[in-house]
Amino acid sequence: MEPERPARPADHVGTVERGGVTIAYHVWDGPTPEQGWDGPMPGQGDDGPAVERGNGGPTVVLMPTWSIVPSRMWKAQVPYLARHFRVITFDGRGSGASSKPVGAAAYAEAEYVADTLAVLDAAGVAECVLVGFSRGVPWALQVAAAQPDRVRGVVCVGSAPGLVPDPKGLWGKRQPTDEGWAKYNRYYWQEGGYGDFIGFFFGQVFSEPHSTKQIEDGIRWGLQIGPDRLVDTEAARQAQQPSLPPVQCPVLIVHGSDDTVRPLAEAQRLAELTGGTLVTIEGAAHAPHARDPVFFNRLLKDFITTNHPSRQASAAARQPGLAAAGQPARRTWVRALNRPRRALYLSSPIGLGHAKRDLAIARELRLLRPELQIDWLAQHPVTRVLHDAGEILHPASLLLISEAAHVDFEADDHDLHAFQAIRRMDEILVANFLTFADIVDDQYYDLVIADEAWEVDYFLHENPELKHFSYAWLTDFIGWLPMPEGGTAEAALTADYNAEMLEHRARYPRLRDHSLFVGDPEDIVTTTFGSGLPSIRDWATTNYTFTGYINGTAPSSPAATGGGREELGYRSNQLLCVVSVGGSAAGQALLHRVLDAVPLARRLVSGLEFVFVTGPRIDPADLPPTEGVTIHGYLPDLNQHLAVADLAITQGGLSTCMELTALRIPFIYVPLEHHFEQNFHVRTRLERHNAGHHLPYAAASNPQLLAEAIAKQLTQPVDYLEIPTDGATRAATLLNQLL
Repeated sequence: MEPERPARPADHVGTVERGGVTIAYHVWDGPTPEQGWDGPMPGQGDDGPAVERGNGGPTVVLMPTWSIVPSRMWKAQVPYLARHFRVITFDGRGSGASSKPVGAAAYAEAEYVADTLAVLDAAGVAECVLVGFSRGVPWALQVAAAQPDRVRGVVCVGSAPGLVPDPKGLWGKRQPTDEGWAKYNRYYWQEGGYGDFIGFFFGQVFSEPHSTKQIEDGIRWGLQIGPDRLVDTEAARQAQQPSLPPVQCPVLIVHGSDDTVRPLAEAQRLAELTGGTLVTIEGAAHAPHARDPVFFNRLLKDFITTNHPSRQASAAARQPGLAAAGQPARRTWVRALNRPRRALYLSSPIGLGHAKRDLAIARELRLLRPELQIDWLAQHPVTRVLHDAGEILHPASLLLISEAAHVDFEADDHDLHAFQAIRRMDEILVANFLTFADIVDDQYYDLVIADEAWEVDYFLHENPELKHFSYAWLTDFIGWLPMPEGGTAEAALTADYNAEMLEHRARYPRLRDHSLFVGDPEDIVTTTFGSGLPSIRDWATTNYTFTGYINGTAPSSPAATGGGREELGYRSNQLLCVVSVGGSAAGQALLHRVLDAVPLARRLVSGLEFVFVTGPRIDPADLPPTEGVTIHGYLPDLNQHLAVADLAITQGGLSTCMELTALRIPFIYVPLEHHFEQNFHVRTRLERHNAGHHLPYAAASNPQLLAEAIAKQLTQPVDYLEIPTDGATRAATLLNQLL
């Protein structure tokens, strides 16, 4: 089972006990009433989100549902909602960290209702909005009916209160087949078919195309409870007579038109009986909060704000044109021709190469548009580079959840399965996109530039109505590629992700005003996007504009102008090997492997000295002192040190490798294991440029082999393909067209 790392850990974790059953709950305190975007800039080591904790705003209770899933099913909601409200989740009995009592009686509806009230009491909730999913809907409505002064509103998602007949009534009798919904059967579960049922069931919950990650999550969670306890939960439901208590509060009902678990008629009947607002999501299945989280979260936030008096006053105090009760509104609107030109720049936080090339583009863009204001929405370690360059960080950068920290968590011993790491970053991407969406709703921008800001590109294509600015997308690789060890299963997953991207682009070609590839057509792999899908290079040549490679070195730097070693503290006659592993902590193991080889290399090459650069996310103190080695942490002028090296050793990141290629410095690159971009895309480009010596990590882990490779590469002539120097200018010229 893969480890789960919540995008935003709870501020408080607690338990309540009722009748010997322990219920685990989590609390996120939400913002203070004063929290906004006018605070200090992100610090040097922020992993975010650096928000104040407090008890401002209303409480939102995300209810449990059928015990087949724990409260982690709300993972796409919690980080965003906790920016605006106090949030509580709890694992329903039978799931997650709560007790798993034996017997159907322990899972009666009345028990879940009582558990909810116990959690509200323990967390000190005076007023709240309840959000229920599927079987959690009738429990939320019963709590609202029982305590009308406490519950200000109820949101019902994929409602399953049993108001319309269920044609799948096959659960309690042996079936002659195990096809389709016949799998929904107690005997099938308990006699070996449970795993098959779980796979089928979550395929129905997420029947929308390209839902592989949501299905995987559901299967992983569903296997945790096991068949016997799930039989208890279903036996309790079968014994329950459907009933709907009258509720006084506002009700919002969200349901998918293609829900095969509970039909749309269920939601329609619920809306009739409660007088609630029904929002139908055309084409959606049973769990739109998980499959369409951007639309759902924004809808939910609006409902909570509308139906909670304290939040109305808080929102009014912050938004132009709205005022708290008894206060006059103060609003400024700028006429279109009076607005200065503004761009919002998003630079990928995975490594530092994106920041350097984006700064180079920004410099060129300002030459063309001196009046242009560029705001940067960025995370550490990119914030450090931008701060050193004197750039303007948007204050909402404080609210971003760290993608670099997620990568560090996923990496192990020079091994990073990049594709799976991106998939498991799903809740972070949702939260960070919604931060972006709030920004562009609140402030106007003429242009948004997204350098591999995957969440922005994906969710804009999923929610194209949110685009009201010119939009440029930049990338230096195209296509998710499977690692051979993943076999046909991983090949099918990468093909599915690629197919979704191709469908997005075919349906909404207008969404990107420019698609820029940082490189040349020959730098793109020639393989296909997957079985039955087009060639990546062929597709890219008709769907991208090529800027050529963009070197992030500033024209006035010693690295660009040929500055000497003495300026950096090196002797002119010494042999120098610079070892650098980029802006994440994923390269820490490689640093240790090179350290192991240093004594042997120094015996083979007399006078050889090493400089190790750990970067912004590895503590230099983690490396032991070694003779002939100087250790640095983050070097803002790393490119200058690389420029005077006789040899460099790095992992397989594109930016450092191409910078060394442009500088014509011999180098050894050791790609991260299972990192498809470094092993396929980067290597293809380096082979085209005849640059660098590829060394697998297994070989780099052998001190003798690594030392021999170091000695050999110090004597090898450089015959790299020349890299044009006008890439940033070309990119800026194309971006200027959108201003």
